[in-house]
Amino acid sequence: MLELIGVAKSYQSPGDKRGVCVLKDITLKVEKGRSLVIVGPSGSGKSTLLNIIGALDRPTEGRVLFDGRDLATLDEVALARIRNKEIGFVFQLHHLLPQCTVLENVLVPTLADKDRVSKKEVQERAIALLQRVGLSDLLLHRPGELSGGQRQRVAVVRALINRPKLLLADEPTGSLDKDASENIAELLVELNRSEQVTLIVVTHSVELAQRIGQVMELSNGLLREASPDRSRR
Repeated sequence: MLELIGVAKSYQSPGDKRGVCVLKDITLKVEKGRSLVIVGPSGSGKSTLLNIIGALDRPTEGRVLFDGRDLATLDEVALARIRNKEIGFVFQLHHLLPQCTVLENVLVPTLADKDRVSKKEVQERAIALLQRVGLSDLLLHRPGELSGGQRQRVAVVRALINRPKLLLADEPTGSLDKDASENIAELLVELNRSEQVTLIVVTHSVELAQRIGQVMELSNGLLREASPDRSRR
């Protein structure tokens, strides 16, 4: 499903010949349907790595293979299609459109797909997913009428509406209280299994990391298998 080979990322500002190296020689394989958590201190490059995996950014060095395709060989149109159809994104902030209802927000990613199935079919899928996450009574509500946990559940459903192969979650519980965080953690684990979507989560939350399979740690630009003590703390 996903392979990173010698991926590095550096940022260089004008007049700075050395630059700042954020990622160094990242090599990683993630099989279809598996789940992975990436932990690490603030500023370690976790979000940068997730953006490269999700084709939102390009590495300075190395290759990213997604479902057998080298992302570096694809133009922006092809990358945009992959981001829309094959990769789902969940961020710390839900980024819901305040003027749209819950159902309309979930359907937004389907609007860009000219080859999409019927409007009725995608709407039925949206309603079914919202029912699974306990939001069937809030279809016509707007984001401002929902709790933080409810808004994040809407964001998760929106990320899944196009049946992506890969779901990327960047600090999905970072702005939530303990109960809401536990609900989102349970939801991600359940959807990973039931939807057979490959799941990669970046988080500071030890509790969230403990609920998901493999745990890796990003530190000083290097990605390593987390020690048992680190993933249990």
